[in-house]
Amino acid sequence: MALKNELEVEVKAIFKESWASRDGIVVPESEDLKLSNDAVLLEGTVLYADLSGSTKMVDTQKPDFSAEIYKSYLHCAARLIRAEGGSVTAFDGDRIMGVFIGNAKNTSAVRCGLKIHATVRNIINPAIKAQYASSSFQVRQVVGIDTSKLLVARAGVRGANDLVWVGRAANYAAKLTELDADYPTWITEGVYSNTHESVRITDRKAMWEQRSWTSMNSLTIYRSSWFWNP
Repeated sequence: MALKNELEVEVKAIFKESWASRDGIVVPESEDLKLSNDAVLLEGTVLYADLSGSTKMVDTQKPDFSAEIYKSYLHCAARLIRAEGGSVTAFDGDRIMGVFIGNAKNTSAVRCGLKIHATVRNIINPAIKAQYASSSFQVRQVVGIDTSKLLVARAGVRGANDLVWVGRAANYAAKLTELDADYPTWITEGVYSNTHESVRITDRKAMWEQRSWTSMNSLTIYRSSWFWNP
């Protein structure tokens, strides 16, 4: 009962306490925010990169092999996010979240998504075949990207906490990774319409197909099977 009472008091305090918020010009670290109702507000583009079929993989492959897939995919995605000027903000099992800010945030995030596809296609899958010649396993993955205003807060308890990203982009980018892995990069119209032509057209050919996201109120989104070598 003592813990129940403590939780009741703590939850009431969260709802009663006023928020202290400020505009951000950089992606915050956990130590930049208090555990109280303290927040940073920023305009950001969120990229989620997610392995497809990971549940089947861990059910059918040896644990060390699955671990190698996780490690190689997440390592490459993290390196590419940073190389494109983004910040790695979370690892969640078989997926990674990156946040991009600044005037070129959409172009950088999209180019990063295309580079993640290229890395899987031209580096990770060939390395699997070289190491495990008898295996037919191929990594499949999806990157989802959206842009919006974001509220960043610190959640958890002392000694066990992390940042939470509240805003459309964080949710939509994650949901986009559930779409067809035959098109490894999915972006919203808000991202597409604010990117440089270099990540939309190459050799006078459109790199993206417009689609209607029927499960999300027919929102206009774009998909691509193109890749961009790192």
